[in-house]
Amino acid sequence: MKPMENVSSEIPPGWDYNPSTWGQRLPLVAVAVVGLGISLYLGLYQLRIIPSVWDPFFGSASSQKVLNSPLSRLLPIPDALLGAIAYGVDAITGVFGRTGRWKTLPWLVVLFGVAVGPMGTVSVLLVIAQPILENAWCTLCLISAAISIAMIGPAMDEVLASLQFLQRVKRSGQSVWKAFWGNKAIISTVR
Repeated sequence: MKPMENVSSEIPPGWDYNPSTWGQRLPLVAVAVVGLGISLYLGLYQLRIIPSVWDPFFGSASSQKVLNSPLSRLLPIPDALLGAIAYGVDAITGVFGRTGRWKTLPWLVVLFGVAVGPMGTVSVLLVIAQPILENAWCTLCLISAAISIAMIGPAMDEVLASLQFLQRVKRSGQSVWKAFWGNKAIISTVR
């Protein structure tokens, strides 16, 4: 157990909790792993490694229509595999670092936020596109999108704490660049 002053020093100034605790991050990592599994499954279908995709609500024909759409193949790799990559980055960047990482590893926290934020936005756009462009729905795609969207708020809290720390570094006249990469000398002087 850490002394009380160390625990309270890990709470960003002006906050009443630490957004980098394991209790904050592990649920995000868990849902990212679920999203990774769903995206890999859908990606295996898009790569024709498995012949069909399971869909309990709209039927596999509807899901296959969505997964075979021109929009899903707009980029060089299928969109589900891009989602799997993003979820993998979410899970990996979510488990690294200690509970003070909002201050000690801003680069990692920002990378985590970059993986979570845009993915949620893209998920919303893909969900809107399903009925408009394809007149079809995909249950697992909707679940994956819901996971992406649910991760945004909690992940952005930690990003905000890191950006506020970097702002305090800037105001102190020290190198934001060095602090961004975890310079211990700067970290120890700026709260």
